[in-house]
Amino acid sequence: MYFSKEDITALERIKRINILNSVSGIKPGNLIGTLSSSGDTNLAIFSSIVHLGSKPGFFGFIVRPSNEIRRDTYNNILETKVFTINHIHSSFVKQAHFTSAKFAADVSEFEQCNLTEEFIYDFKAPFVKESILKIGMKYIESVPIKSTNTLMLVGEVEHLVVPLNAIDDQGIIDLELIDNIGISGLNTYYQLKKIAQFPYASLGEFPKF
Repeated sequence: MYFSKEDITALERIKRINILNSVSGIKPGNLIGTLSSSGDTNLAIFSSIVHLGSKPGFFGFIVRPSNEIRRDTYNNILETKVFTINHIHSSFVKQAHFTSAKFAADVSEFEQCNLTEEFIYDFKAPFVKESILKIGMKYIESVPIKSTNTLMLVGEVEHLVVPLNAIDDQGIIDLELIDNIGISGLNTYYQLKKIAQFPYASLGEFPKF
């Protein structure tokens, strides 16, 4: 099936959103935990988190600020300058999905979705206790993307929690072993299966195909 730009534009809204959110493939599924300046915890699911640097460690994710729709995650990060990134596992994928519901600002998604707040390492943002791979982040900057009226919010790694048995001697994390979950589109979830691991691609050791 072929879609021109005009075909895509003419699609019914929900179908267009689903196609364009799915066509990029499976994306990482993470829960971002924040705390407001008044002490209210917030938890929201995101599929746009990307690695931006390793020394120091930087990650970014996309937010869509709007005067019409309240964005608690973004507002909380601007207020407190910290947040957490928590991997999703199959044991709580349903709870993770429903953190996307539009709860009031003073209602905690942790409580409503039966997930556990965890404050560790004297960090001021809540981790998800049920997650076994999680990152404590310090807010660095917001980079405007004018073409889509969005922002890439950039943070620096302050704390990293990874199961010891999931890391090999090269530092590669086995995401299948820790039962990581990926997202396609807005509401479809996949388990990951490791199919191969190759050495660094070097022309001096290039294989024959």
